This record gives sequence, structure tokens and C-alpha cells, in this order.
Amino acid sequence: MKKNVLKGALASVIVLTTVAFTANGIEKKKIDVKDSEVTWRGEKVTGFHTGTVELKEGHFILEDGELKGGEFVMDMSSIKVTDLEGENKGKLEGHLKSDDFFGVETYPTAKLVITSAAKKSDGTYGVVADLTIKEDTHPVTFNLDWNENSASTELSIDRSKYNVRYGSGSFFDNLGDKTIYDNFDLKVDLKF
Repeated sequence: MKKNVLKGALASVIVLTTVAFTANGIEKKKIDVKDSEVTWRGEKVTGFHTGTVELKEGHFILEDGELKGGEFVMDMSSIKVTDLEGENKGKLEGHLKSDDFFGVETYPTAKLVITSAAKKSDGTYGVVADLTIKEDTHPVTFNLDWNENSASTELSIDRSKYNVRYGSGSFFDNLGDKTIYDNFDLKVDLKF
């Protein structure tokens, strides 16, 4: 009998919390991480490399149907290189996961938290977010294209701000054609 009363009380609390959350016009829109895609492109003096990184989890916060916030966690151990094959692919993936770059054993995730969003036009938001890589957090801004069941953006990240300095001409002299540019680009396609 006590178990049934406790179960009923718990169910009531969950229902009331859900109703209150929705009644305030606030909605949490969860990202479908399996259908979403994050691709990257990094350039060096002699060319570029491309790849992917997987989302671990993510959601948007909407208030009365308008974007207000969100939080996204990337699984840094999932970094893949898509422009190489075989041994070279494996070497570069290992190097990107090493302490020279993202140090995924110590820092297995990166996080982006939307701190503000403002509608710029129908279907486009201007977004300000805090990006954390290797425990360093810096603000980033970007435009987010919003549709009913998807969102997309492209942004450029200065890796040197996050203590990812390997091969950076900003920190090391005389690198010549071994210089890797500080900025890398992300293309993000989210499904929900």
C-alpha cells in the first residue's frame, strides 16, 4: 500500500512539473544525436584536413516558440578524419586526440552553452555562446538557421584560445610549411 501511495505521489509530481514547465511556455527540444552531424576543417600552409566529431548530447530551450538557450556536449574521443585512409588516417586521428591537440584522455568532452539568442530574421537567430575546450571557456558568436525539425550553422574557432597550440605560427617561430592555422571551421547540422 505504501509503495502504491509513493508511486502515485511521484507520478503526480512528474505530471505537475511537466505541466508547469509547458504552461510557462518553456520547452526543451532534445537533439537527435544519431541523425545530427558536426564536420570540421583545419588548414595548414600546405593544404587542409576534414573530419567529423560526434555529439554526445544536446538540447535547445525555447520560450513561447522562440530560441532562448541550449547546451551541447561533443564527444572528443570520436574525432575522425575523412580525407585520409589507412595508416595516415590513423596517425592523424591519434595525433588530434593526443595532448598536442585535444588531449581526449584528460578532456573527453567539449561543451557549448548558448547564453543568448535573438531573432535576426524569419528562421535565423544571432547566437552568443560559451565554448569550453580543455577546460578553457571563451565566448563565440554565430548565426543559427532554424527550421521546424532542424538547425544549422557554420562557425570558426580559434584553437589557440583553448590551449591547442601545436604547429601554431602564433606561438612558434620558423615553422615554415609545417604551420597549422589557428582557426578551424565547424559545420553543424542538428536534427530534433
